[in-house]
Amino acid sequence: MATREEKLKKINDELEAMSDEELSMVAGGTKSETENDSRFLNSLNGSCDRYGAFRVCNEDSCVPEIENAWATVGIKAKLKVKPGIGSENEYYLDGKEITQEEARQHAMNVTGHHMTEKDWNW
Repeated sequence: MATREEKLKKINDELEAMSDEELSMVAGGTKSETENDSRFLNSLNGSCDRYGAFRVCNEDSCVPEIENAWATVGIKAKLKVKPGIGSENEYYLDGKEITQEEARQHAMNVTGHHMTEKDWNW
Protein backbone atom coordinates (compact mmCIF):
# COMPACT_ATOMS: atom_id res chain seq x y z
CA MET A 1 0.00 0.00 0.00
CA ALA A 2 1.35 3.47 -0.94
CA THR A 3 2.22 5.91 1.78
CA ARG A 4 0.61 9.30 2.02
CA GLU A 5 3.78 10.94 0.68
CA GLU A 6 3.87 8.58 -2.31
CA LYS A 7 0.24 9.38 -3.11
CA LEU A 8 0.87 13.13 -2.87
CA LYS A 9 3.95 12.83 -5.10
CA LYS A 10 1.90 10.94 -7.70
CA ILE A 11 -0.81 13.62 -7.66
CA ASN A 12 1.80 16.37 -7.93
CA ASP A 13 3.49 14.58 -10.85
CA GLU A 14 0.13 14.26 -12.63
CA LEU A 15 -0.63 17.97 -12.14
CA GLU A 16 2.81 18.96 -13.44
CA ALA A 17 2.24 16.81 -16.52
CA MET A 18 -1.02 18.60 -17.35
CA SER A 19 -1.14 21.40 -19.90
CA ASP A 20 -2.17 24.91 -18.89
CA GLU A 21 -5.53 24.33 -20.58
CA GLU A 22 -6.10 21.13 -18.59
CA LEU A 23 -5.08 22.87 -15.37
CA SER A 24 -7.54 25.69 -16.05
CA MET A 25 -10.30 23.08 -16.11
CA VAL A 26 -9.23 21.88 -12.66
CA ALA A 27 -8.93 25.36 -11.22
CA GLY A 28 -12.01 26.72 -12.97
CA GLY A 29 -14.60 25.15 -10.74
CA THR A 30 -17.77 23.24 -11.45
CA LYS A 31 -21.36 23.93 -12.37
CA SER A 32 -22.14 23.40 -8.70
CA GLU A 33 -20.33 26.70 -8.04
CA THR A 34 -22.75 28.43 -10.39
CA GLU A 35 -25.79 26.80 -8.82
CA ASN A 36 -24.40 27.77 -5.40
CA ASP A 37 -24.10 31.35 -6.66
CA SER A 38 -27.84 31.30 -7.39
CA ARG A 39 -28.65 29.91 -3.95
CA PHE A 40 -26.40 32.42 -2.21
CA LEU A 41 -27.74 35.43 -4.12
CA ASN A 42 -31.35 34.29 -3.75
CA SER A 43 -30.95 34.07 0.02
CA LEU A 44 -28.88 37.25 0.21
CA ASN A 45 -31.21 39.65 -1.57
CA GLY A 46 -33.65 37.70 -3.76
CA SER A 47 -31.93 38.96 -6.92
CA CYS A 48 -32.24 35.63 -8.76
CA ASP A 49 -33.97 32.28 -8.58
CA ARG A 50 -32.44 29.16 -7.00
CA TYR A 51 -31.10 26.85 -9.71
CA GLY A 52 -29.79 23.31 -9.77
CA ALA A 53 -27.02 22.02 -12.02
CA PHE A 54 -29.40 20.73 -14.72
CA ARG A 55 -31.08 24.11 -15.16
CA VAL A 56 -27.77 25.99 -14.99
CA CYS A 57 -26.43 23.87 -17.87
CA ASN A 58 -29.60 23.65 -19.95
CA GLU A 59 -31.57 26.87 -19.60
CA ASP A 60 -30.11 29.82 -21.46
CA SER A 61 -31.62 32.39 -19.10
CA CYS A 62 -30.01 31.10 -15.87
CA VAL A 63 -26.43 32.28 -16.30
CA PRO A 64 -27.33 35.85 -17.38
CA GLU A 65 -29.75 36.08 -14.46
CA ILE A 66 -27.05 35.01 -11.99
CA GLU A 67 -24.52 37.40 -13.54
CA ASN A 68 -27.06 40.25 -13.26
CA ALA A 69 -27.68 39.30 -9.63
CA TRP A 70 -23.96 39.59 -8.92
CA ALA A 71 -24.01 43.03 -10.58
CA THR A 72 -26.59 44.24 -8.04
CA VAL A 73 -23.87 44.01 -5.40
CA GLY A 74 -21.05 45.43 -7.53
CA ILE A 75 -19.48 42.19 -8.74
CA LYS A 76 -18.80 41.55 -12.42
CA ALA A 77 -19.23 37.80 -12.83
CA LYS A 78 -18.27 35.83 -15.90
CA LEU A 79 -19.93 32.46 -15.52
CA LYS A 80 -18.86 30.16 -18.33
CA VAL A 81 -20.78 26.96 -17.73
CA LYS A 82 -19.75 24.08 -19.95
CA PRO A 83 -22.06 21.06 -19.72
CA GLY A 84 -20.11 17.93 -18.88
CA ILE A 85 -16.93 19.83 -18.08
CA GLY A 86 -17.89 22.23 -15.33
CA SER A 87 -17.46 25.97 -15.42
CA GLU A 88 -14.75 28.55 -15.50
CA ASN A 89 -16.25 31.21 -13.28
CA GLU A 90 -14.49 34.53 -12.80
CA TYR A 91 -15.42 37.29 -10.36
CA TYR A 92 -14.23 40.90 -10.54
CA LEU A 93 -14.42 43.79 -8.11
CA ASP A 94 -13.32 47.16 -9.48
CA GLY A 95 -11.64 45.37 -12.40
CA LYS A 96 -9.54 43.11 -10.16
CA GLU A 97 -10.17 39.36 -10.26
CA ILE A 98 -11.21 37.95 -6.88
CA THR A 99 -12.24 34.53 -5.60
CA GLN A 100 -15.83 33.37 -5.25
CA GLU A 101 -15.48 33.59 -1.47
CA GLU A 102 -14.23 37.17 -1.71
CA ALA A 103 -17.18 37.99 -3.97
CA ARG A 104 -19.58 36.53 -1.41
CA GLN A 105 -17.96 38.48 1.41
CA HIS A 106 -18.20 41.70 -0.59
CA ALA A 107 -21.86 41.03 -1.38
CA MET A 108 -22.66 40.47 2.29
CA ASN A 109 -20.81 43.67 3.24
CA VAL A 110 -22.73 45.66 0.61
CA THR A 111 -26.13 44.37 1.71
CA GLY A 112 -25.37 44.17 5.42
CA HIS A 113 -26.82 40.65 5.36
CA HIS A 114 -24.17 38.28 6.71
CA MET A 115 -24.80 34.55 6.31
CA THR A 116 -23.04 31.26 6.79
CA GLU A 117 -23.27 28.50 4.18
CA LYS A 118 -26.01 26.73 6.15
CA ASP A 119 -28.14 29.88 5.79
CA TRP A 120 -28.19 29.74 1.98
CA ASN A 121 -27.24 26.20 0.95
CA TRP A 122 -30.46 24.32 1.65
